[in-house]
Amino acid sequence: MKSFKFFWNAHKWTGLSLGLIFACTAVTGFLLLVKKQVAWIQPPTMEGAEGEPSEFITMPKLFDSVLAQQHADFTSVADIDRIDFRTRDRVFKVVSRHHYAELQVCAVTGNVLHTDWRPSDLLEDIHDGSFVGGWFHTWVMPVVACGLLFLTFSGAWLWIEPIVRRRRRTLQSG
Repeated sequence: MKSFKFFWNAHKWTGLSLGLIFACTAVTGFLLLVKKQVAWIQPPTMEGAEGEPSEFITMPKLFDSVLAQQHADFTSVADIDRIDFRTRDRVFKVVSRHHYAELQVCAVTGNVLHTDWRPSDLLEDIHDGSFVGGWFHTWVMPVVACGLLFLTFSGAWLWIEPIVRRRRRTLQSG
């Protein structure tokens, strides 16, 4: 009975103290799962002009195209966080370090096809704790993961332990 009471209280307080983080992680995780089907979460990928890989623009030309837009989030090459290349669509997705901005550039012509912001990147930062800060992602989220494992195992024990106790009583009395 003592183990049941201990796990009951530990399960309750762990769940209460981590519940808000679990809820945020679950909601953002769901939204990230459906991001390709929902345009407001992640901008749809545009399609570039027809062309062979030998006709694709070079990185310096890509940087020139991005910086020529005079977008507030792309004032220098240092503002670029990453470049995703979609070979099938012949498009470079250039993502800024600031404000989750994205430019989609045609790999053949170098023209900017689409400018938007990427809520999916914001959702990823909330989901993994980076939005709060690097310390939160590094130190708190592993504790949250351990808390979720503890809740899983303590919940299983809280469900199994009364069954075990009843069976013992039945065996002892029978």
